[in-house]
Amino acid sequence: MAPWLSVYKINRLARTETTFLLTTGGHNAGIVTPPGHPRRKYQVHTRDVHDRYLGPRRFHLETPYQDGSWWPEWEAWLAKRSGNRVKPPAMGAPKAGYKPLLDAPGEYVLMK
Repeated sequence: MAPWLSVYKINRLARTETTFLLTTGGHNAGIVTPPGHPRRKYQVHTRDVHDRYLGPRRFHLETPYQDGSWWPEWEAWLAKRSGNRVKPPAMGAPKAGYKPLLDAPGEYVLMK
């Protein structure tokens, strides 16, 4: 979490496709609010490496608001750039003598 104008500078510096998403909701609420929340909105703009720079003021004025949580947008962004789902590797390294001690998440989550 950072002031959006400070983070938006990446659009000027990046030499690759850049997707910038700005959400409403305040400091934490915009991040932790799950999909389906009725009062959240967000703006998202993808800039190809050859596209003209869109300054922060123009981004804010010209990029349409989308209703709802930004999470489904992020999920679609990740899916587009990810391969097929695969089974996670086995825990530990038994061949090297390291057996898993416990199933995840371990005992530390129960400590007070």
